[in-house]
Formats: sequence, structure tokens, C-alpha cells
Amino acid sequence: MDRGAVLTHILNSKAVSTLLGGEPPASVMLNNKYISPLTSEAQETDGSVEDSLGSVDCAIHTSLAGRKKTVVLVGPEGSGKTTVLEKLIVDWAEGASLQNFSYVFYFCLREMNFLGGALSLETLLQHSNCHIPPESVPGVLQKPDKVLFVFDNLDQYRHSRDPSVHTLCSDPSQAASVSCLITSLLQGSLLRGTSFVVATRPTTCLEFLSGTRIEVLGFLNPQREAYFNGFFTNPTMANTALMHMERTLGFYDFSTSPRFCWTVCSMYKSLMDAGAELPDTLTQLYINILVHLIQALSLTEACNRELVLALGRLASRCSLDHHSSCTKDEMDSFGFQQFRTSVGVFLQGDGLGPDTHFFTFHSQLMQKFIMAVFFFLDKSVSGGVEKMLEKHKGHTKFLDLFLSGLSEPVQHKPLKTLIGELNSEQIVDFKSWLKSSLQAALQGYHKDAYRHSLCLLHQTQNESLVKEMVTPSTKAGICYDTLSLQDCVALNYVITCLGEIERLCLYNVRNLTEENAEVLAPAMSLSHKIILSGSIMNNGVVLHLASALSKGITEELDLNHINLGDEKFTILCTGLRDCKQHTIKLSACNLTSCEALVPVLTSETSQLRVLDLRFNELGDKGLINLCKALWSPHCKLEELQLQHCQLTSVSMEALSEALCSGHSELRKVNLTNNMIGDSGVEALCKSLRHSLCKLQSLIASCPDLMEALMSEHCSLTELDLSLNDLGQEGALLLCQALSRPGCPIEKLRLVRCALTQSVFRELGLVLRSGTQLKSLFVGINTVGDQGVKHLWDAVAHPNCLLEELDVEITQMTDACVEDLCAAIRASKTLKNLEMSNNLLTDASVPALVKVMQESDNMQEMNLKYNDFSEDVFDMLEECNKIRY
Repeated sequence: MDRGAVLTHILNSKAVSTLLGGEPPASVMLNNKYISPLTSEAQETDGSVEDSLGSVDCAIHTSLAGRKKTVVLVGPEGSGKTTVLEKLIVDWAEGASLQNFSYVFYFCLREMNFLGGALSLETLLQHSNCHIPPESVPGVLQKPDKVLFVFDNLDQYRHSRDPSVHTLCSDPSQAASVSCLITSLLQGSLLRGTSFVVATRPTTCLEFLSGTRIEVLGFLNPQREAYFNGFFTNPTMANTALMHMERTLGFYDFSTSPRFCWTVCSMYKSLMDAGAELPDTLTQLYINILVHLIQALSLTEACNRELVLALGRLASRCSLDHHSSCTKDEMDSFGFQQFRTSVGVFLQGDGLGPDTHFFTFHSQLMQKFIMAVFFFLDKSVSGGVEKMLEKHKGHTKFLDLFLSGLSEPVQHKPLKTLIGELNSEQIVDFKSWLKSSLQAALQGYHKDAYRHSLCLLHQTQNESLVKEMVTPSTKAGICYDTLSLQDCVALNYVITCLGEIERLCLYNVRNLTEENAEVLAPAMSLSHKIILSGSIMNNGVVLHLASALSKGITEELDLNHINLGDEKFTILCTGLRDCKQHTIKLSACNLTSCEALVPVLTSETSQLRVLDLRFNELGDKGLINLCKALWSPHCKLEELQLQHCQLTSVSMEALSEALCSGHSELRKVNLTNNMIGDSGVEALCKSLRHSLCKLQSLIASCPDLMEALMSEHCSLTELDLSLNDLGQEGALLLCQALSRPGCPIEKLRLVRCALTQSVFRELGLVLRSGTQLKSLFVGINTVGDQGVKHLWDAVAHPNCLLEELDVEITQMTDACVEDLCAAIRASKTLKNLEMSNNLLTDASVPALVKVMQESDNMQEMNLKYNDFSEDVFDMLEECNKIRY
């Protein structure tokens, strides 16, 4: 086989470069601009298999060097498959690789669709590979293990390769249809032992194809950078173009396509040479491309319009056709007769030589864009946008994005000068549909619809529309698992247009990358509340978050259940020193130290009021470090949540001293589920009795706070002793403390404290005594009607100020209803009653409904999970203040 002839044939290819079709492979190789696309490779690391990125070329060589006989390249449009194949052949012809093969045959299957009649394999090789002498063919076919077939464009081969519909042949001299020959080769019945490299898009054509599959991923950022530097001779222009593309288009999957990179570079260079602005959206890019292509044809405005209309009819037809192509007759019916010499910039032919039978778009994206232009241009289109989108359902990705951008007069203005006015009725119809769709998505809870609505808004580049559809109080960023870079760009655009947002919700994002965080940083800085709980964040993400917080307006930050650890937390704290944060939630963040928080809390500009550190293994050392900040006059901390933090009595002394220092502003501390012991309780009680202690709410597993409550300096307004077995003696001592004149306690929780009827009687006396108690929670104490009766009698007393009472699961029955109703009628303050999970029956319902309807004070009564039947549901429904 004449390798020189093969090399000449490949490198002298007469393929024409087009803006949409990409640079011809021969040009790429001759100008030393070849960059191998990437593929994913499985590598074994520490006993586990992980995916890494590698060169497609290397993956092919590795596969063919082994026992694999068939290698299948699978990649989307423009991902570089054809260039890879031709580079493979060039390297073989130059002796650089694959020297275990003596013969390499290349077939573009798209061009073989209309090879008719019966041919033998020998004849086919002579016909399609003219660089092999006819007399050499029989000898070649006697050494199949030395032969490599390269099949390109398998997805565009229109004939069946299902072996069940062919009579497979095994003799190279036997005549058969071309489709039968190709199927016989790939199935191994013809020329057994031959190797194959096959390239295809990911379609159903893979069904009858086995072998080593190599996914062609195209270019990631480093390859794009190399490509742009090779395209532009001026490094400054290359960097400007690349940075602009990454910011505006780099988040789209097709940006990995070498062909798309060629299109972008070509368009950007044209615009930059003309001193024009680069496009900000995908729609603007394709408007520029269409304008550029039409201007190059030098047609009249009327012809331009007719050409775009013809392209639109073709695009609509191709969208519905499995093969995405149209016949010559269909082309004529669409109005292409006068444009046969002009369509090459938009379309490619399917056939051999000048006898082209089928036409298809160079770019599927351009096809979608042309469909959008056609919708706004053709006055014969009927049924509106909904009908059109429904008709092309499943084939309309990006179509609504293009429609959104084109509906804006500022964006479609360059087109108007070339093809005339767009249909104003269609634009009005689309905008009505768009607003309706946006409103439904933004008010709904379907995350995909919500995100897509933001992408539509981004495509319009219409700030006033954003402000009309999205208010600052609208929820932003619904997310429960993944977040694409495109989502981030659109979300950031919307929030930037608004100027600020009440809440940015990025809950449980599993793929929050550094790149995503960098794009979202401006949006974060404009958010009053940021919810990132459950998300996965690396150091780079935390750094961008810290930067956004330091520059922004964020007042509340929720990082619950994020595995920060001390290292990432230290990075975060660098952005907290001068921010406006008043609440930070850090529950279960794997923190062991609070040292990084001290400079934050003691900063002169610190605004931090609420700090949630639950479920972190801080230990005594962590809390002692934190207490250092409480001595600072600049520390404004008012609430501290420290449940499950492995604290003991050792750190309670430091906390007590800080509370008594006169500098601490702490009003609420929660210490439940810590082993602080009697000495810890004693230390806390000492601070509660101190005149400088400002603590108003203490929630702890502490059964003995009575002495502190008896102190005239005690300022506690909230006390939660739930889940403690106080015992009758402890509970009665508590009641004695609550009866002290001037006792400030307003909210008391004694849920599940094993209280007795005697304790309920004492609580009733406390309520009658004129105490400040307004909220009492004594649920899950099974005292029955006799116990709860003491509370009903107290509620009816004129000295009782109770507004909220919880008696859930106290085993109340219908026998208590008369006392209950009397208490409601007598009370001037009671507003809310929690009575769920008791033993009330249908017999109680009429009296309860009546008293609630008549009461001016009562706002809500919860009767859920009592023994009611469906017979009384209608009666309960009559009173909207009863929950059942």
C-alpha cells in the first residue's frame, strides 16, 4: 500500500472551511494546530477505580495495541472525531504509530449512502481507496490481521446494520449490497481478524456494534486555552476572546466541542477586527453568526428574507425527521431553487460528488436558532408558541432560549436591517407565553422548571423583565442535589439585576465547585440570607464564600451539616470579621476549635448576635476559647446554641465568669445534652445570681436551678428543663422559686419531666399568684383530668396572665371539657391551646366548637390525634381556629 499516496490524499483534502462546519482536519494538521480531545479513563487507585481524563489518541493506540479488534469513538457533533481519525491515518502513513498494520482504509459512511447495486469488497476498496493498486487488493485481503478499517459518520449511514436483515457474506469477491458488506465486516463474518476504528454520535446506531468504547469529551478549559492561543496570533486577543467565552458560554456542554471553538474564534475575530462588542449570550452569538453569513452572500433584503424562510422550513422538517436531513425534492419545495449556490455555508450534502441527495445543517444549534427566527418571521405560522413547542417536543432543546433572546428588540435589531421586520404579533404572543411560564415556574416548587426559567431570563438580557417577574423576596436558587454552571450564571444574572435578594437557597448541593462558587459570589454578596446546609464545599468554595460575605449584605448564614472542619472554618472566618452577619448556623460541621471565631466576635465592626454550634465536638477547650471573646466590649453575641458539644463542668466556670464580667451580652444559652454535672450547675447558678449577668434564657439538663431563680438579680425570662426527671421535690422547689415576687420567668418548658398531680396543683397556684408566666409547656406528663383541672382553674383566675398552654399527651378525657370551656370563657389572655394526642371523643366537639367561636381571645386550638370519628369533621370544619 502506497503510504505516501494515503498521506497526500488525507492532507490534500479539498474540504472547505465554514464558520459552522469547523476547520478542515487537513488544515488543522498542516498548520500544526492539532490538539487531541479528551476521554475519560478508568484508573485503579488504592484498590478503587476512579475516572480520570486522558487523550483520545492515546486511548485508541492503547486499545489497538492490545487484543481489541474494534474501537468505537462516541461523541457529540463537532467533538473532533473526524479530525482524530484522519490524524490517526496520517500518523500511520508517516510511520509514527500503528505500525503493526500494513493497510489502513478510510470510509466516510455518510458519503456511501447512495452507492447502489451489488459490489464485492474487493471492488469497494478499489472504488473508495484509489491509492491501492487493483492487483494488490486480493493479497491485502489474505492478511486480515494486518488491515485496519476506519469508519467515520456511522450515525449518518442511512441503511440498516441489523445482521438479521442481511445474508452475511464471508467471501471478499462475493457481490453484495454495500450495507451488507459493512454489516458483514463489523459482525466479523467477512475478513475475520480485521481491526476497526468506528466514529459515531451517541445514537441508536450503537445497537449492533460491540468493541471498546471511547467517549470523546472534546476540550476542557486547558485545551480551549491552547486552541485559542493557536487560533489568534495576538496573545492579548486570544486571552480576551477565551475569557469572554468562558464567562458567557463556557458553561454549555457544547463549549467542549472543537468545532464550536472554531466557530466562536472565527466570529470573535471578525467582531474584534471590526471593533464591535462581543456577544453576552448564546442568542447574541448566533445573531452575529447569521448576520455574518448573510452579509457574505451579498443578496438583497428580499432574498435574505426568502433564504431564511427556506432555511426555517428545512429546520422545522429536520427537527421532526429521525435522520435530521431533507431530500432534494423537499429542498425545492421549501424554496431553495434560487439559493443552491448559497446554502453551503449553512448545510452539508449527503452523497458522492455533485449528485447530492440529502441535506442537513452543519450545526444543530444553528438549526434550532433558524427555527426560532422562522417562528418570528413567517406570518403563516399559526397556533402560537405553545403549539409550535408541542409539535417539536423532544427536539427543541435551546429553542425556547433562542426565542427568549430574539423576542427582545435590542437583540434582534441587527437582523432586522438584513431580513426586514419580525412578526410583531408572534413576538407579543411569545412574550405573553413567556411571562405566564415564568410566573408558574418561579412560584412553583419544581426545581428544574425554576432553574430553566432563570436561564430564559438570562437569555433575554432584559433587566426590567427580571424585576417584573422576580421580586427581592422571591425564593432564589431552589436546589436539592446538583447545580450546573449554567444554573449559576443565570441565577447570578437575575440576582444582580434585582440588586438584592432576601434568601439564596442552595440546600444540599453535592457538586458546588470552585468555579460555580466564583460565578455565584456576586449573588451571594447581594443576599440577606444564604442557605448552604448539607452542601459539599472545598477550600476554594469557602474562600469565594468568605470573600462574598466580606463585601456583601448577608445577615444570616446557614452552613448546618457541612463538613467544614477547622481548616475550612478558619478560611471562612477571614470573611466574617467585617461583614454584616448577625446569625451563623454551624450545626454538625465537624468543628473542634473556636479559636478562629474569637477575632470575628471581638472585631469593632462585629454584628454577630446568634451562633449555633450544636453537634460539634468542641469540648471544654473549644468553649473556653470562645469565652475569651465574651469579655470583649465589642462582642455583641446574644444567643449561643451548644447542644451535644461534649462540654463538662470544666468549661462552665469559664462561661460563668464571662457572664458575670459585665461585658457579655448573652441573653440565651442552650446547653442540653452535655455532661456538665453538679459543679457545672453550681457555676451557672452563680452567674444567674450575679447582678451583671444579662442571661434571660437558659436551656440545660439542670434539675437544680432554684436557688439562682430565687435571686433578685436573676433576669431569666425563659427556662427549658424538658426531658429532666425533676422528681416531685425538685419540681415543688421550682414552683416555690416561680412564686417569688418579681420572678422574671415568662416562658417555662417542662415537657416529659415525670410531673405529678401534686406538681400540677402547685403550678396552678403559681399561675394564680400573679406570676409573669405567659407560656407553659407541660405536655407528655400523664396526670389525667384531675391533674390538668388545676390548670383550668388557674386559667380562669383573674391574676393568671397565661397566653399559651401545651397539655399534649396528658390523658385528658371528655370529663375535663366543662372546666376547659369555663376557663376559656373566663380568661382575658389565653390565645393558644395545644391538646393533641389526648383521649377526647366526638362528644366533646360541640362544646369545643361553640366556645372557640364565641371567644374573642382564642386564636388556635390544636385537637389533632384525639379519638374523633369522621362524623364530626364537618362540625370541626365550621371553626377555622381549630386544627384537627
